Amino acid sequence: MIAVAAVIVGLVILVWSADRFVTGAAATAWHFQVPPLLIGMVIIGFGTSAPEMVVSAMAASQGNPGLALGNAYGSNITNIALILGITALISPLLVHSQILRKELPILLAVTALAAWQLVDGTVSRLEAFVLLGVFAALITWTIREGMSGKADQLGTEVSEDLDAVAHMPLRRALLWLAVGLIALIAASRLLVWGAIDIAVGLGISDLVIGLTVVAIGTSLPELASSVIAARKGENDIALGNIIGSNLFNTLAVVGIAGGINAITVPPEVLTRDVAVMAGLAALLCVLGYRRNGPGRINRLEGGVLLLCFGAYTAWLLTTSL
Repeated sequence: MIAVAAVIVGLVILVWSADRFVTGAAATAWHFQVPPLLIGMVIIGFGTSAPEMVVSAMAASQGNPGLALGNAYGSNITNIALILGITALISPLLVHSQILRKELPILLAVTALAAWQLVDGTVSRLEAFVLLGVFAALITWTIREGMSGKADQLGTEVSEDLDAVAHMPLRRALLWLAVGLIALIAASRLLVWGAIDIAVGLGISDLVIGLTVVAIGTSLPELASSVIAARKGENDIALGNIIGSNLFNTLAVVGIAGGINAITVPPEVLTRDVAVMAGLAALLCVLGYRRNGPGRINRLEGGVLLLCFGAYTAWLLTTSL
């Protein structure tokens, strides 16, 4: 019961601290006149993955890399199947941003790279550094696109959405940035301890806990931001959160965890979890990248995504318990 309480409290603090961290970072960037497109692509898109990064780094440093890997890949599956599914049911999504249309095939290629690395059953430190190198290259490209000054729907939506933080004093923005980061680390320690204790108590692997409870919990910031954006009609922000988060999880989260400790990967991760993750990435690419007009994810397609999440979760539990 103490472990369950630790997970619940850890998740609550994690969601709150991630929101404070992203708000503080966005407001700080605004004060330093960072272009809205860059804020949307880097700070908001990648910042919502801060919980996954901290939790996975904490788990790897404590000798539980399976929890780190499950958190990253489980969050990717949750982001596309559960969060986009719920968001599309609330408000169908139209994808206008040319930047996001470029990122979709990049996401597919990055997923293929992750699958190729798992063929030998390990993510070595060298392979982890390769992931981090690709992530650094992606960040460089992202910054160049964000600083280019080109008009893009994502930048327009972010600019409109930044009105709430534009009036925040710099001192308060820096305070929220620091408080959010400290609370994020503390909540992650609590969550990892509770998750490992539950796994030991139930006799299941930390990988399964990472793919389910921890993955869904650390994806709550993406759920909140995507639903809020969709209700405002900011469709490109809603999808940008998901794409940015999945790129961050696959490259930076796994890269950091593997750099701390090499990860031994059970064969079912490749044939089950990564296969589902790749299939969902391919489906998202098809839905979001259409030649004639903007990409579209309607309510029917959102329902299909939710069915995919339910089927995957049932498959995972029946093959693991």
